[in-house]
Amino acid sequence: TEDLKIRTKKHNDGFVASTKKRRPLLLIYFEGCINQKDALRREKYLKSGNGKIYIKSRLRHYYANNKSENPTG
Repeated sequence: TEDLKIRTKKHNDGFVASTKKRRPLLLIYFEGCINQKDALRREKYLKSGNGKIYIKSRLRHYYANNKSENPTG
């Protein structure tokens, strides 16, 4: 997306079918890229098996060090 605030608002306002039934959502991670080609390549990787492992590892480390900020408990 070119505008993260607008994209997040669309998700939380129910305008995105894939997340409509899981609201409210809390943005806990994002990455910025220089151009769309790099962003699409990164998104494809993060949705792969290895990418999901990477994200879980990043978030596990973050929440282990910031327990008071964990939205799930």
